[in-house]
Amino acid sequence: MIGKNINKQHHATFESIRQKDENDHEFWRARQLAKVLEYSEYRHFLPVIERAQVACQKSDQSVSDHFEDILEMVDIGSSAKRSLPDVLLSRYACYLIVQNGDPAKPVIANGQTYFAIQTRRQELTDDSRFAELSEDEKRLAIRNELTVHNKELAAAAKDAGVETSLDYAIFQDHGYKGLYGGMGAKDIHARKNLKKSQKILDHMGSAELAANLFRATQTEEKLRRDSVRGKAQANQTHFVVGSKVRQTIEDLGGTMPENLPAPQASIRQLEAAKKKQLKKQD
Repeated sequence: MIGKNINKQHHATFESIRQKDENDHEFWRARQLAKVLEYSEYRHFLPVIERAQVACQKSDQSVSDHFEDILEMVDIGSSAKRSLPDVLLSRYACYLIVQNGDPAKPVIANGQTYFAIQTRRQELTDDSRFAELSEDEKRLAIRNELTVHNKELAAAAKDAGVETSLDYAIFQDHGYKGLYGGMGAKDIHARKNLKKSQKILDHMGSAELAANLFRATQTEEKLRRDSVRGKAQANQTHFVVGSKVRQTIEDLGGTMPENLPAPQASIRQLEAAKKKQLKKQD
């Protein structure tokens, strides 16, 4: 499944086993999902469900709202039946299961990317205020969010063993190289014709900022989820996540981040103009 259209493949795969109850509420069956996620036996899938339930609880969500234990009667031949335990899952439960699955499995790794994209896309769709923003307003909103998540990423990287300023610069460079097809921070800086004092992130449009936000959030989650330890492993993790985000953009038919046009005004200029406007209103 690597190198295929992740969005279309996983939409088709996960939606094909979706069911609805008498009240038109969607649900998935754990046994079916286990097969889709290529677990050879259901018993090997049970620990993944348990980890997902713990994650659900830690997110202050009611486990019973998303995981429902049932007994299903199945035919075993000669008109005989026996009960098999199963779990009815919400879409959110499926997301948590994939996030807590074995990332060594390509179907799990790609599923994590798929669900992350869908979750982020839904967040933006649900936020009507965001949809109504101008391009410059979107840039400011995403840049501010990226500032917050970069701090969380730095903390996760530090826990993994990325300690000095130089270590972190190298770590960040690996993420850029993954996302930008081998281009590091200096290469991107030069491509945008920026001065030494100018920051790369301040000279990105909303689409490019969103790609970098996705890279940052997913790397931070993966560093913590996989308990990554050591600078080399942390750097490789950042590169791999950046590469997967790039692959996803390509699969969805998007423009590669290095080919996106640079906006005329920097984030600093937009912030200065916004402050000036606010002063006039006062």
